[in-house]
Amino acid sequence: MRSLGAVALVGWACGSSPPPAAPTPEPARPVVVAKRVPIEDGTEPEEGVTIINAHGHMEKEAVEAGLQPHHEELSACYMKNPKLKKWIGGHVLIHWDVTKDGTVKSVKLMGESNLGAWPIEKCLLEVARSAAFGKPIGGDADFTLPLDFTAKASSLPWTEDQALKAVGGQLVKLEKCDQKNGKPRDLTITLYVGPHGKAQSIGFSSDSSEIKDKWAECAEKQAMAWRLPDPRGTVAKLAVRRP
Repeated sequence: MRSLGAVALVGWACGSSPPPAAPTPEPARPVVVAKRVPIEDGTEPEEGVTIINAHGHMEKEAVEAGLQPHHEELSACYMKNPKLKKWIGGHVLIHWDVTKDGTVKSVKLMGESNLGAWPIEKCLLEVARSAAFGKPIGGDADFTLPLDFTAKASSLPWTEDQALKAVGGQLVKLEKCDQKNGKPRDLTITLYVGPHGKAQSIGFSSDSSEIKDKWAECAEKQAMAWRLPDPRGTVAKLAVRRP
């Protein structure tokens, strides 16, 4: 397994139920070596891997074969993005739904994802959609791939209460995007706030909906104009949820 720089491929899981909560990331380091958790056969989960019964399932070899050609592309989405800021980092969980003939039906960034940078998230989704897999065994199947991106600088996390107070009623401004491009359900919005309360970067995730590019581009434009509290001398990171 080659190194992916600051990107850590944590493992993969198959099934329709959400995987266990991601472990608390270690403090940021100058260099992070990517590590892929080995996947063992059997029905009992190993450390870092969740295997859940579903209508069908993917053989681990089929998943590995589909993902292997795209490791460097996934890393490049983060490392080579021209809009990358030193304080952007976090966890991403990519979820694939694959039909019985091997067609990728949908790709989502699950709600626990908290990277907060739509240009990078869009790139990850595009690479994920381009992956090709063999036919599942027993019918339609799904699986997930966790990725962790280590920021080079820290940001100040705001609590849920702080985030809700900061954003307030400005969420309604996203309705303009909903009307044009459809409303994503169970939406999580991750946002970085800089000097004078100006939004610096924003990202989106959802357990229920694929985030459409046109909706996200519209929502990013709206959210970047929000008026937010000044974190005073630092960059703050917050997350708010919208049903």
